[in-house]
Amino acid sequence: MSEKFEIGAVVTGKVTGIQPYGAFVALDDSTQGLVHISEITHGFVKDINEHLKVGDEVKVKVLSIDSAAGKIGLSIRATEEAPERTEAPKKAPKKRQASVKATSHIESTEGFNSLKDKLQEWIEQSQREDLIKK
Repeated sequence: MSEKFEIGAVVTGKVTGIQPYGAFVALDDSTQGLVHISEITHGFVKDINEHLKVGDEVKVKVLSIDSAAGKIGLSIRATEEAPERTEAPKKAPKKRQASVKATSHIESTEGFNSLKDKLQEWIEQSQREDLIKK
């Protein structure tokens, strides 16, 4: 197997099977390798079937050869030029204005006073015999 192909070689093969994790590509009558889903194309691949189908002829680059395990790692995207990355325009941070509400001392403490009064009412209710569940 490793005698026929070497790492870095670009060869043409035929897709023989598709799995959720990658596509199997026959390099010749007795040798096939796997193109992992991450090596199908540049960018994110959700479904391999949107890019390849069984019987497609593809140009692949040999990434790895494991003679002991009988596995060859292939890449289609390594044979394609990477698309030019355009940077998204940077958004200016949103400006947030602090709003200051002018309140008098009585208004700002009123909420706390009413809570204080309510707390006293709740304590009294919790101590009433007629409201206690038995």
